[in-house]
Amino acid sequence: MSVRWLLPLLWALSAEADFFQFDSISNASTYYFNYIYCNIWEGECQPNQDDATQQVPSRDLWSGFPQDYISLLHHWYCSLGQCCESGDCRITNNITGLSRDLQTKLHGQHLVQSVVLKAIQGFINNPESNKPLTLSFHGWSGTGKNFVARIIADNLYRDGVKSECVRLFIAPFHFPHARLVDTYKSQLREAIRDMVLRCPQTLFIFDEAEKLHPGLIDAIKPYMDHYDNVDGVNYRRAIFLFLSNIGGATINDVTLDFWHSGQNREDIGMEDLEHRLRAETMESQGGFAQSELMSGHLIDFFVPFLPLEYRHVKLCAQDAYAARGLETDEATLDEVAKAMLYVPKEERLFSAQGCKSIPQRINFFLP
Repeated sequence: MSVRWLLPLLWALSAEADFFQFDSISNASTYYFNYIYCNIWEGECQPNQDDATQQVPSRDLWSGFPQDYISLLHHWYCSLGQCCESGDCRITNNITGLSRDLQTKLHGQHLVQSVVLKAIQGFINNPESNKPLTLSFHGWSGTGKNFVARIIADNLYRDGVKSECVRLFIAPFHFPHARLVDTYKSQLREAIRDMVLRCPQTLFIFDEAEKLHPGLIDAIKPYMDHYDNVDGVNYRRAIFLFLSNIGGATINDVTLDFWHSGQNREDIGMEDLEHRLRAETMESQGGFAQSELMSGHLIDFFVPFLPLEYRHVKLCAQDAYAARGLETDEATLDEVAKAMLYVPKEERLFSAQGCKSIPQRINFFLP
């Protein structure tokens, strides 16, 4: 379709800009111009300028403009396939996919499968939530905390963890020096505010959260609280995930007690673990225990990741082979699983590394 008629339209919009919300009009006009420039005039685009990673301007930005102008431009833009039902092509909110991935790709974590799905689904289905969703993942390394965070990102956002609506912070990497905590506070607040302004629904992941400085958590505590806005910005459509090893030993003890008593691990309920995780987190060393995030009761769910057993390791190995398009057999899967270290020393029940090293370990068993 010819675009020569767009120049007079854009000039007409510019002529009327002084009478309306100039900043909103400027941002929206820039969005449409970038798409035309990159995809039709084939100009040299900046990163993310050549796709729909920016939010499609909503009609309330154009409230002062004649409806004919709005309809004409919006209809043409959507005819190019750049519109989504959500109004933002970056956000998919695929709850069906989230449920499927948690059930088929995550092994040995019935509590996680239930709590995470219900928490995310409830938050997505309630646009009038009175606060952001804040989840705290607990358990040994290799039990699936990062894996679940990635599953959430993959199903809520078109580009998964690479989405500009998703941000991962690794405590010892991004905030390594206690003496620079004031600098980190400013940087973290700015990063979160900037992303919330750019994306109507955001996901923030804090890995190794137990190593965060308490002052750093307190600096962003208002963003997770029950406020309509903070300095004019609404953070209620944000999701915060905190991943830590805190409570791993407690989770393992409860799981082992169930095994000793002849009960199935699937019989373990949130009531058996969540209150103990909360208490242990409060008593632990590091940023969590000393932060207002805990004293203010702003974490919605403490999610326990159970230790993985031999049968779960085999399933992880099977997935690792399948991910490479390789076929395998039970004997090979047993070899991979037997190569792992199991604890406690007497029972040898739980994989000390969970499934963390499985994708690398199967290299040893390839022909």
